[in-house]
Amino acid sequence: MIRDDALTQLPVRSVLPALREALDAHGVAVLCAPPGTGKTTLVPLVLAGLAGDGPRRRVVVAEPRRIAARAAARRMAWLLGESVGEQVGFTVRGERRAGPRTVVEVVTTGVLLQRLQRDPELAGVSTVVLDECHERHLDADTAAAFLLDVRAALRPELRLVAASATTDAEGWARLLGDAPVVTAEGVSHPVEVLWAPPERPVRPPHGMRVDPALLEHVAAVVRRALREREGDVLCFLPGVGEIARVAGRLGGAEALGAEVLQVHGRAPAAVQDAVLAGATGGRRVVLATSVAESSLTVPGVRVVVDAGLAREPRTDHARGLSALTTVRASRASARQRAGRAGREAPGAVYRCWSEADDLRLPGFPAAEITVADLTAFALQAACWGDPDASGLALLDPPPSGAMAAARDVLTATGAVSADGKPTDRGRRMARLGVHPRLARALLDGAREAGARRTAEVVALLSEEPPREYGDDLAAAWRTARRGGDAYGARWRAEARRLEGALKGVAEDGSPGAPGSGALSDDAVAGLVTALAYPERVARLRGEGSYLMVSGTGAQLGDGSRLRSTPWLAVAVADRPVTAASARVLLGAVIDEDTARAAAGALYAEGEEVGWSEERRDVVARRVERLGAVELASRPLPEPDPELLRAALEVGLRREGPGLLRWTAEAAGLRQRLAFLHRELGEPWPDVSDAALLERLDDWLGWELGRARRRSDLERADGGKALQRLLPWASGDAARLEELAPERIEVPSGSRIRVDYGGGQPVLAVKLQELFGWQETPRLAGGRVPVLVHLLSPAGRPAAVTADLASFWRDGYRAVRAELRGRYPRHPWPEDPTTAAPTRRATGGH
Repeated sequence: MIRDDALTQLPVRSVLPALREALDAHGVAVLCAPPGTGKTTLVPLVLAGLAGDGPRRRVVVAEPRRIAARAAARRMAWLLGESVGEQVGFTVRGERRAGPRTVVEVVTTGVLLQRLQRDPELAGVSTVVLDECHERHLDADTAAAFLLDVRAALRPELRLVAASATTDAEGWARLLGDAPVVTAEGVSHPVEVLWAPPERPVRPPHGMRVDPALLEHVAAVVRRALREREGDVLCFLPGVGEIARVAGRLGGAEALGAEVLQVHGRAPAAVQDAVLAGATGGRRVVLATSVAESSLTVPGVRVVVDAGLAREPRTDHARGLSALTTVRASRASARQRAGRAGREAPGAVYRCWSEADDLRLPGFPAAEITVADLTAFALQAACWGDPDASGLALLDPPPSGAMAAARDVLTATGAVSADGKPTDRGRRMARLGVHPRLARALLDGAREAGARRTAEVVALLSEEPPREYGDDLAAAWRTARRGGDAYGARWRAEARRLEGALKGVAEDGSPGAPGSGALSDDAVAGLVTALAYPERVARLRGEGSYLMVSGTGAQLGDGSRLRSTPWLAVAVADRPVTAASARVLLGAVIDEDTARAAAGALYAEGEEVGWSEERRDVVARRVERLGAVELASRPLPEPDPELLRAALEVGLRREGPGLLRWTAEAAGLRQRLAFLHRELGEPWPDVSDAALLERLDDWLGWELGRARRRSDLERADGGKALQRLLPWASGDAARLEELAPERIEVPSGSRIRVDYGGGQPVLAVKLQELFGWQETPRLAGGRVPVLVHLLSPAGRPAAVTADLASFWRDGYRAVRAELRGRYPRHPWPEDPTTAAPTRRATGGH
């Protein structure tokens, strides 16, 4: 019996005529309606003719999450007074409740994509409703693009509704071909915003880590909300782990005075049903992920506590690591969450951040296509007939780098050919309903280990087991087999689905080698993981430390039983912001043969001649490698001379020209040339490190051509090589001694070396040797006076001058008065300009 009283109260009812009119005229429409207005429940029933007076038409509703698909189907069936599976049904991965009478079917966007690949016309379907478009999930964006292709080429009569609580309505309208926008107003009650930042600073999230101090604060705010407000409390947290930790901090229902419920995609169906059914007595605290932002309606909520965090996918293409990461929630998400408190009555939202911080939040969440691993998307696009996705109608184009990385994976797994078109194998992989990496492992692993056991391991990889199962995949597999927890139930259902799907796409109908049972669980777990993630095959390089063939380091936890295994296949890893290596969260033992087989595409053998940073010398050898992992090597007796020279040049650039042999004369020549280049410029050469390294061929080419190792360069005379840079062609080289002499002859007859190492040439000489010298010598063609360091008879500085005449006139008298008593056996004439210079003591004056 249809519940007309409930249907008539849904606010979206007022815009149904406008929506019908838009679909009749254009075939497409954008429906904007806040949560609770009935856009997910009443609209499909009306479009299908199950509520109202319209004709019966099949309607498919696509939801981004399984929990939302089940909830929407249950709600619509309840409104019709029926059970799910009659006129309203649902299909999610691994579960289908629909029958011959089903008119409205709620599916996940992933299921819709699979259906479109099998049957692009969607035979018999009148309307498709893409719900929660504002969340910008990749599958939803892809499904919209495919459906627009279907409307353009196959079924122009297929009607399409893009529905969301809050979205870029204009963007979606343009994408759907200037579709009409129909807006429904919700029944919104005022929501008071209370800013509740932590008293002490907390560390910002990084990777999957959330500061425990923030979770403690969130629990405290929940307790505060229960004291200050009436009604149920809905608390938003980024993930399952944070929900469990906050639940633990809140304690039991008796101490808290409220029942604590946890809602997320992995929660048991019974818990989900209990939350969505509403309270039966007493208060409730519902701890939820962002699934409760818009996809679900939680009755009884008057208060929202928002931790201000969300999870988004991120991919490190260079390291082959993909994972969810914790980010600050956007302002749009914060508004959506706050609205949950005002659905049924005035409410309040406690935001666990400051009002100032709110201004720094991003406006909207990132579209998944811009940040996620695009391998599955690329395979979908290839199977659709558009390998580079250039012809698909998408709100955001896929990043070219991410698409290139995705095509590399698909090519390596045999899913696409060199031109990007899907192979028969690729089409089979696409029909398995898992990531292409896991599809490859499922197909290839089944031939070695059998369909059932391969499917069981792939099910573990498709939804990683709880952290308490440990980091050993084989051990986690055994725990899942024994377990009676919610994860174990989901895992068994997915394993059965994958085994059935595998049989459905196998070439011979019977995947699995006859002797597959001979492999141990550890061997099967390792094989399947290595097949799925060949670039994460890793070899031990130290206690608990591994090098993956991708070149990324990986580190096991201190208590891991995997720490001493020589080879490892890494199933799940993340890389903390401050860490040099990835952290292994889940891995499996393998042997070298399995590593070579799984990562065979990365095997290479060849000659390597290069500069070793570790040895600080040239290394020439023949090497076998599996990606970045060295398997074997042997010395190369006759390396290519050009490669040797290139390696030595690298060494020189790393260590600088100081690698050569520099005598005092050679170092002096370099300083003299530097002085002339600074003062006169061309044609005198720049002999700085950077300049010399830029023109190695010009001055060191002969030595580089003959050298084979570091020691050969260390014997090379830097000064002799440097002479090749003198301006011989212009003839200026002959003036070197004139412009920057190595030594200067002073009045005593001594030839004193000039120091060009500072900003001005320095002549350090005993004062008595300069008697009679009237003028300071000038260098660089008279441009630069020498800076004279006048030394005492003991060789210690007595005075410094660049103007000897001025010194004899003004400064000498003070120096003479100070030093002649100390050195009475040396001459101290009253007039040094007419006295005879001397090198030795002759008696005092």
